[in-house]
Amino acid sequence: MPTLPKPQPSFSPGRRWKIGFDVVVRTLLVLAVVLMVNFIGARFFGRFYLSSQTRVKLSPQTLEILKSTTNHVQVTLYYDKSDNSYPNIAAWLDEYQAANPRLSVQTVDYVRDAGEAQKIKEQYKLNSPTDKDLVIFDCEGRVKIQSGDALTEVKLEAVPNPKEREFRRKPIAFNGEQAFTAMLLAVTTAKPFKAYFLQGHGEPSLADSDNFGYLKFGAVLAQNYVAVTNLELNGDSGIPMDCNLLIIAAPTAPLSDPELQKIDEYLKQGGRLLALFSWASKNRPTGLEPILQRWGVNVIADVVKDPYNTISGEDIKVRRFGGHPVVNPLIQSALQMIRPRPIERVPWQNPPANAPQVDEIAFSGENSTLTDDSSEPPRSYPLIVAVEQKPVAGVANTRGNARLLVAGDSIFLCNYYIEGGDNRDFLGYAANWLLDRTTLLKGIGPRPVTEYRLWLTPPQQREVRWLLLGALPGAVLLFGGLVWLARRK
Repeated sequence: MPTLPKPQPSFSPGRRWKIGFDVVVRTLLVLAVVLMVNFIGARFFGRFYLSSQTRVKLSPQTLEILKSTTNHVQVTLYYDKSDNSYPNIAAWLDEYQAANPRLSVQTVDYVRDAGEAQKIKEQYKLNSPTDKDLVIFDCEGRVKIQSGDALTEVKLEAVPNPKEREFRRKPIAFNGEQAFTAMLLAVTTAKPFKAYFLQGHGEPSLADSDNFGYLKFGAVLAQNYVAVTNLELNGDSGIPMDCNLLIIAAPTAPLSDPELQKIDEYLKQGGRLLALFSWASKNRPTGLEPILQRWGVNVIADVVKDPYNTISGEDIKVRRFGGHPVVNPLIQSALQMIRPRPIERVPWQNPPANAPQVDEIAFSGENSTLTDDSSEPPRSYPLIVAVEQKPVAGVANTRGNARLLVAGDSIFLCNYYIEGGDNRDFLGYAANWLLDRTTLLKGIGPRPVTEYRLWLTPPQQREVRWLLLGALPGAVLLFGGLVWLARRK
């Protein structure tokens, strides 16, 4: 029987090596192209998102601050990565790093990486057992630490349970961007702005957490990196020279003549003033009215009512604004003011030399009336006025160029009403305009948290379990069996 020839391999070893090398090179080229496209797209055309749920978009204010940041900032997430809030916080900080490479973001998982966690604890003196799940900003030794639990607003929500009442903490808003941007400002600015809050005449308290207190007022200023301190103008001392902003909110008792003289002198030196009046003092002048009149502002002793723009009858939804940096971001929004007083520009026939610029910037609706003066026909009333003293050639004021913002209501910025409309944002805009920080006039608000949850009753859970564990695998097996029988035939 003749011997069959030995079968030859389809490919020689050299050809196999050549094909393998070609596959590797082509794969590397494809990966290189993908990486280059991703880099070029992120660098020049922005970032792309596959889902609205993965999109994290920084506000214009944060982007302006990041653009102006030149120092290196180390951000450390001292976090348990299995925590539900970790992915959201990490996604936001990734956006900060993408907007400015000078921010370095690292995560230290204190549960899984005990060695690195110990180094962080020693570096930042984290000695308390509650020092966990933290966000740490560090710039050249200036450190700010924020607890992750405080970044998300939650409310209790009932969980379907036929046996007993059960609740869970449902996230409704994420305040991370507010906190992160405030921390960034704090660690990159050597010295914060300082505001003084006048006390001693029935003003609300910055420490009061009830509905009409001003605790949240102080918190909003802190988020804008403005340190607030109480001030009483007793004795011979005047307004401190480190006062960047004087706040006078709803005094119900008259100020003394020495106090008024100090305030008048402060404004003449180029001071900045935020004055908030209240309906409660409309028949009891505070003494500030003549000073403000010299700056072109009339504080009217009456209260405005707007029947077509109200919820309770006591409030006014302010939707009309003038062109001014403080309210330009609010053009599509509204303020909710409570029984506001009219604040008008003085109608000077012959304005004095070097008169300041006075702008009426917020108005009630066209059908508004006054509560005490029924003879006035319905019309729109100005409720907030902004004043700016332009630089004068050859004149240098001690504190700069004066700016004033006068509002006919103070209640709209108390703890309860500051959440109404865009009141919270207005306070930030007002403070930043008064302090001449134009890059911060774009606002940062809480971001709503969208949750998708599937609630199933126990019978529905059993049905889903049988579907996933029985029906679907059974269908695959049945289809495979039919294919096997068909191929045998």
